[in-house]
Amino acid sequence: MAQYLKRGKDADIRADDNAKVRGIVEGILADIEKRGDEAVRELSIKFDKFDRETFRLSDQEIQECLDQVAPRDLEDIKFAQEQVRGFAQHQRACLKDLEVETLPGVVLGHKNIPVQSVGCYVPGGKYPIIASVHMSVVTAKVAEVPRIITAAPPFNGKPAPAIVASQYLGGADEIYCLGGIQAVAAMAIGTQTIDPTHMLVGPGNAFVAEAKRQLYGRVGIDLFAGPTETLVIADETVDAEMCATDLLGQAEHGVNSPAVLITNSEKLARDTMDEIARLLEILPTAENAGKSWEDYGEVIVCDDYDEMLAEANELCSEHVQVMTDRDDWFLEHMHGYGALFLGARTNVAYGDKVIGTNHTLPTQKAGRYTGGLWVGKFIKTHTYQRVLTDEASAMVGEYCSRLCALEGFAGHGEQANLRVRRYGGRNIPYAGVAD
Repeated sequence: MAQYLKRGKDADIRADDNAKVRGIVEGILADIEKRGDEAVRELSIKFDKFDRETFRLSDQEIQECLDQVAPRDLEDIKFAQEQVRGFAQHQRACLKDLEVETLPGVVLGHKNIPVQSVGCYVPGGKYPIIASVHMSVVTAKVAEVPRIITAAPPFNGKPAPAIVASQYLGGADEIYCLGGIQAVAAMAIGTQTIDPTHMLVGPGNAFVAEAKRQLYGRVGIDLFAGPTETLVIADETVDAEMCATDLLGQAEHGVNSPAVLITNSEKLARDTMDEIARLLEILPTAENAGKSWEDYGEVIVCDDYDEMLAEANELCSEHVQVMTDRDDWFLEHMHGYGALFLGARTNVAYGDKVIGTNHTLPTQKAGRYTGGLWVGKFIKTHTYQRVLTDEASAMVGEYCSRLCALEGFAGHGEQANLRVRRYGGRNIPYAGVAD
């Protein structure tokens, strides 16, 4: 039976925190819808202490940001974007239009059509997270979205040069220096100076995530995202330093990022807890990582691999790092997760920053019903039908007529009956039923 050496905060406390966020976001969205640019500007001043006449960056400002980024940094950004673009292109190639004759004279098909406009949010208040640009803008570009706009908060009181460079190199059509609820609301609802988009993507803090949740329906979103989650599944084929490093590497995202270790070795579990304590003495981001580990960190010791698998699937964590003597077995049997990172040679940071898979992933057990952001999220699959012959229309019409009568839909039935009379020569009375 699984033994918890450490547990995180009670779920009821987390629910109370979420309720407070919901109320704040609801009021802000209503204000932005009512007052537009005026409300957006006030919020930018209030939360980011940033004010300007227009939040969209000019071509000159974009170039100035590019000039501030070191050549090596630009090359690294380009390399990361090449990896994301390449994998997205392979994914896009899997999405095929379809047309098939299912019955003689009956042709059905579907077309894959890109979303026509997307707003990409890039978090950057604490860290200038350039990787989020690659995941959203580059992937949307591969999907051939015609209009891609991006928004990121100011960093140290001005646009973050590395983020702006990434947005430009990724192919954004409009770049805004705007953060938080006001950014996603402006991109979804629109203001006097910002045209609304059809879809919102990109991670953010609890307020950004809640704003996206409340805006869903008015616009599409990539997924409902909560704080970053990481799960390490390990046995004694790896050591405590590896486990502790991979746990704290994600816990530094914020003060509420769950980090969990599942193992079948109590020795490894206790050694990892000791190693975490040691690393927190020297980690530059220990303030966030330590708080997150204290409140949300968990250590679970299981009897065997089957129990480890069951616990992992139940947790359904966003990131799952597997370091065991049977990584492929976990790949075969895992069904609840955002993304898998198999073996000690890879890690979540690779996926977050550069390797090519997308880092916008499902949290809060959403991996039970959805994967993460990928090129297919920006593409809508629309069906169509064509009937080529009179005989086919009349034949399908007779079935349709009887089924409509069975449901009591006389108007629907008459749509079918008209075709049976017109193309099949059958004398069916108005809203009648075919023999």
